Amino acid sequence: MAHIAIVGAGFSGAVLAQELGRAGHQVEVFDTRAHVAGNCHTARDDKTGVMLHTYGPHIFHTSNQRVWDYIQQFGTFVPFINRVKAITGGRVYSLPLNLLTINQFLGRTFSPAQAKAFFDEIAQQGGAEPANFEEQALSLMGRDLYEAFFKNYTIKQWGMSPTQLPASILKRLPMRFNYDDNYYASQYQGIPRDGYTAIVENLLDLPNVTLQLGTRFERSLASGYDHVFCSGPIDAWFGCDEGRLGYRTLDFVREDHTGDYQGNAVINYCDLSVPWTRISEHKHFAPWEQHADTVIFKEYSRLCEENDTPYYPIRLVAEKALLAQYVQRAQLERNVTFVGRLGTYRYIDMHVTIAEALDVAEQYQQSLASGKPLGSFVMDPLG
Repeated sequence: MAHIAIVGAGFSGAVLAQELGRAGHQVEVFDTRAHVAGNCHTARDDKTGVMLHTYGPHIFHTSNQRVWDYIQQFGTFVPFINRVKAITGGRVYSLPLNLLTINQFLGRTFSPAQAKAFFDEIAQQGGAEPANFEEQALSLMGRDLYEAFFKNYTIKQWGMSPTQLPASILKRLPMRFNYDDNYYASQYQGIPRDGYTAIVENLLDLPNVTLQLGTRFERSLASGYDHVFCSGPIDAWFGCDEGRLGYRTLDFVREDHTGDYQGNAVINYCDLSVPWTRISEHKHFAPWEQHADTVIFKEYSRLCEENDTPYYPIRLVAEKALLAQYVQRAQLERNVTFVGRLGTYRYIDMHVTIAEALDVAEQYQQSLASGKPLGSFVMDPLG
């Protein structure tokens, strides 16, 4: 049985700890924060009793049966459909772009077939393969919808012109020719009744798994373990001595109100004249609960500095070049594997994080059986 260190007590680290601890290994989990669950951390608000998503809203969604069955072992998930609204030009619309949004905004009564034909014509006028976010958006939806819903929101979110962003970012945002306003197309969608922190605590609840919070794991300690799984920032592992990888971070400004502030969990603000990107009202993430008072958070995006919480890897040309340098160095490390969003510098959802952690744990067990060391990466961060 191995002596294993896991850096980070988010979903990557917790799933690895559960799987490897259950296999009989001695596991130590380290996290610099004073709590578990990483950016998915939830906590009851002392003032209102509302369950707060401390680092912004998280809705669990997946079509991966294995992941869904797995995570339900550690807590009860209540069905939840994320129905996002957007305010642009002084009016409220439904997101993602669907037939209701299209017809309301354009003042039309398109059928699904008519709407598809309308936007197919726009795509044909686009010409060459889109080279950036703006060209991709224009080819999909035309200028009016793009400028109303995406252009200024994207500038606020990323701090740069959409012409500087890759076209691939827009692929995460669906466009539908029916009246489906479910933000996700995943088969399973829900929020844990007792919050995400309780799920992670249950994952870590094994006698041979120990947890050290408020503790930084230094690279120099790695030699004291048979294997280290690092879900912390890959650049921080090397002391950021090549430079710091770029992220966007978020600032949350809290307001307390009585009753129901906005009538919905999330509303996006698409106009550049409004400095925040969205407002989330957290009691709407638990509609099975009743609260007389309410808490909202206005969300502001900016460049991540050294002591900020990283959220979205920028992954533009300069960042990818720097990442390649760290990946090259990581591949020379012995008995260290980088996992998760920060360890591989990729923006991945919770269900993907869990699936990859399960795969990594399985491959580590196979490596022990075969005598062949596990590599530095199971998922290529440059891919």
